[in-house]
Amino acid sequence: MKKLLVVIEREYMERVRTKWFLVATIFGPVFFGALMFLPAYMTTRSGASSDVARIRIIDATGTELGTLVAAELNGGLLGDTSLTQVTAVPPSGIADAESLATTAVRRRQVKGYLVLAPALFTGGGARYAGLNATALADMRRIENAVSREVIGLELKRAGMSTVEADRLKRMRFTMRSERLTLSGRGGSGSVNLIFAAVVGVLLYMTILMYGQNVLRGVIEEKQTRVAEVVVSSIKPTTLLAGKVLGVGGVGLTQMGIWLVASVLMLRYRVPVMRALGQDATPIPMPTITPTQLAILLVFFLLGYTLYSALFAAVGAMVSSEQEAQQAQMPVVLLLVVSIMFLQPVLLEPDGRLALTLALLPVSSPIMMPLRMSTVDVPPWEIGLALIGLVAAGYLAVYFAAIVYRTGLLMHGKRPTLREVFRWIKAA
Repeated sequence: MKKLLVVIEREYMERVRTKWFLVATIFGPVFFGALMFLPAYMTTRSGASSDVARIRIIDATGTELGTLVAAELNGGLLGDTSLTQVTAVPPSGIADAESLATTAVRRRQVKGYLVLAPALFTGGGARYAGLNATALADMRRIENAVSREVIGLELKRAGMSTVEADRLKRMRFTMRSERLTLSGRGGSGSVNLIFAAVVGVLLYMTILMYGQNVLRGVIEEKQTRVAEVVVSSIKPTTLLAGKVLGVGGVGLTQMGIWLVASVLMLRYRVPVMRALGQDATPIPMPTITPTQLAILLVFFLLGYTLYSALFAAVGAMVSSEQEAQQAQMPVVLLLVVSIMFLQPVLLEPDGRLALTLALLPVSSPIMMPLRMSTVDVPPWEIGLALIGLVAAGYLAVYFAAIVYRTGLLMHGKRPTLREVFRWIKAA
């Protein structure tokens, strides 16, 4: 046990003291903060350009639609419509009007032109061409103006008063979803869905990243011949266990820092945005109990143990980074399966596919926490997934230790799968 603790301490401190760990640990909260604050800040700063109404409207509908759209673009009926040119033409004159409007755009007299054809009232749509055709905010502003005024005209044709038509065409509504659990209200459904996706991706990245750290550590020890000295005083299995636990401790430390930083940023998002002079609505925290958090941690530890043992075995079989890139692909593909089915599982977390992936040991470290973050998972499913993951992790560590013990001192040609099976059989 003393030797194991020494190996764990060495692996942990060796990585925590590196510049890479410091940069990655700081970059995580900075990146998350940028995703949280920057889009909200930029959204308040970005919008339709101040001269979005400086266009020409070619109205071939035979109605007052062009004039109404021009007023809407300029701030309503009381706005200054001098920026917008409205040209009423018959349907046969659209082509000539477009030609003249194109010339005006090239001379920068207007930013673009909007064509309102008679088919607009039967679902034909409007058409816009201009210098700002790729400006999403401008296009959204023009599209909303046309949509509102078309609805208003149709309501008036149906006999509704101008005031009521104007009220209805501006009506907007939003729908909020709330998750209900067997124990009561579970908070915002959309927040829990986002949290589930973040949990799945974070577990995938962390397991993959630190599993490959174990692989690179084994290769480095083989190349520098450090392993030949170490195994003379410590058992290879103890060395493997210490390496896996030490690197895993580094991962837990980094995840803990990221988690604390994320919670603090979510909690203080509104004051920070207000300090920047922007209005912000609080983001509700996902509903997660201490028991669920502990289970998520257990799944991460077991999943990391399973994959890091496999990566360590691959590292013991190869002698260079180039060989490792090819040899690790089967292990990486097992982990990638979880991310491949991330969207279908989020769409139907209670479906048969989600249940199957949550019970498979190779995907349960990611899929079961993901399901737990979105729906109520029966305890027996969690227990069955944990039992399968523990069994798979034990077998992976057992066979990886055999390969590790034999392959750690081998150099030169990479052993074939037949030779690896021979090592396991002989053990």
